[in-house]
Order: sequence, then structure tokens, then C-alpha cells
Amino acid sequence: MENNPSSSRTDRKTIERNRRNQMKDLYSQLHSLVPHQTSRGLQEVTSLPDQLDEAANYIKRLQTKLERMKEKKNNLMGIHEKSNASTDCGMTMGFKPPQIEIHEVGSALEVVLITGLDFQFMFKETIRVLHEEGAEIVNASFTVVEDTVFHTIHSKVGDSALGYGAAGIYERLNKFVSDANGI
Repeated sequence: MENNPSSSRTDRKTIERNRRNQMKDLYSQLHSLVPHQTSRGLQEVTSLPDQLDEAANYIKRLQTKLERMKEKKNNLMGIHEKSNASTDCGMTMGFKPPQIEIHEVGSALEVVLITGLDFQFMFKETIRVLHEEGAEIVNASFTVVEDTVFHTIHSKVGDSALGYGAAGIYERLNKFVSDANGI
């Protein structure tokens, strides 16, 4: 029985040594991932608590940088939070609900899509709907005036799509714009 406590103590020491070695390896990996600022190109020996503080501060700086980058991306894409969306004159900037006008003349179909800078994806979706309904795109253009984008699409509706096809295109595009407006 005396052999058992000694063996148990040795096992605990081995387990603890392995745990310390594993922690040392993990700290080393963490330390290697954090950029270090050295003075005059000399590598300074940093204590473990200082290394952990440095890693925590680095992660916080990355989180702050990520938030700034997200804000910049949203600003560039024209997406504003409600508190940032109003200008001094009370108008909303960047957000314009999309509008659509569809004109049919014979086998020609003209679609005018008016959006804000924040709804540019709708142009691609409008083209997709026209293709799915069998319309042939003849010409597509856009013009940007301040924070409004005017998309004009000229298409030719085939004989099989005339009548019901043009009505189907009209219905689908109006539903698409209504859904985007949240109506």
C-alpha cells in the first residue's frame, strides 16, 4: 500500500508538469500571434502577465478597428443607422425606397428603376426577372444624381411572352419592389 501513495504523487507531478508544458506552449503560440513593438530593434523579455495584457489589448484594438471598418463599409454602401440617417434639414440621406415604372410599346418593354445608393442590388434582380420571363435585354444604362440612381432597361418581349408575359413581368417587378419597400 505504501507503493501506491508514492506512485500517485509521481503521477500528479507528471500530470502537473505536462499541464505546465502545455500551458507554456499555448502562451508561446499566443505570443507569436501578437505583433510586438520593440524599441530600437531589441527583443525584450516580457513577463507572462505582460504578454497576456499585450494580447488582450491587441484583441481589443482589432475589435475597435473591425467596428470602424464595418462603419466605413456601411457608409460607402449607403447604409446608415437611423440615428445617422438624418441630415440637418430632416431628410434621410442614402435611403430612398425604390420605385419602378414599366412602359410597354408593342414588343418593347422599358423598365425605369429609381433607387437610392443603398438599393443598387435591385438592378441585377430586375435583369434576372426579365431574363426568367423570356425578355431579351437590348440596352441597360444608369445615371447617378446625388444619392439617386436611375436605371433604364430596354428589352424586347418575344411573341410567346406578349400579353401574359408582359403582364407577368409587370406583376413580378412590382411585387419585387413592394417587397423591398416593406409594403
